[in-house]
Amino acid sequence: MAIPSRTGFPLRQVRFVLKPTRKRGEDIMEHRELNLSRRGFAGAALAAGALGAAGLKAADGHVALTPSSDMGPFYPIERIAEEDADLTWIKGHSQRALGNVIEVSGRVLDRHGNPVSGATLELWQCNSVGRYAHAADIATAPLDPNFQGFAAIRTGKAGEWHITTIKPSGYDSPIGKRTPHIHFDVRGKSHRLIAQMYFEDDHATNSTDELYKTLGRDALHSVAKLAAPTKYNWDIVLMDG
Repeated sequence: MAIPSRTGFPLRQVRFVLKPTRKRGEDIMEHRELNLSRRGFAGAALAAGALGAAGLKAADGHVALTPSSDMGPFYPIERIAEEDADLTWIKGHSQRALGNVIEVSGRVLDRHGNPVSGATLELWQCNSVGRYAHAADIATAPLDPNFQGFAAIRTGKAGEWHITTIKPSGYDSPIGKRTPHIHFDVRGKSHRLIAQMYFEDDHATNSTDELYKTLGRDALHSVAKLAAPTKYNWDIVLMDG
């Protein structure tokens, strides 16, 4: 399971396996923890027909996992009542959120390329000028009262999901300038992943972001592909779905 790290560095994904053993004539289930690093799946990729632009086909037929990342300090503890897939409009408000409106869509898959239906996605981000609606954010950039900033959605039968939001801005942080990104907390049937999604057209700032750089070669699988001027696509791959 992806677990937030206080160090700011992503932790390895973990799977628990139940192994039957015998003791004193009784069946006892022994828990064995298998630490599977992102690097162990660096050569894995997506099956061409089923997985689109998410990766490349691997010899073992598996799919490259989406690398885990830090939850960050701005997970929204206090939220507005609205948590739908359109972060740019809040019911009862007469104005839309400021900034460039974008659409992001994709699927949640397991490492075999099977869709994960009914997965829960929570996502949160800063606004168009780099400010989170969070008490711990000491940035001086203004808040946007018309920006929802958070969504909680579920995948469809084919594992599909879609959001409409504002392109987030980069911002200064204690570890240096952060490149634009969106935080995700994805919960499938048997696996949870904390991840950060980056943007293909921000390559220059991605390459200087300290958290992005910790992903190494796996960073490719955290990048949303630009499908149209304001549309991105990003498939999320869990270990076990």
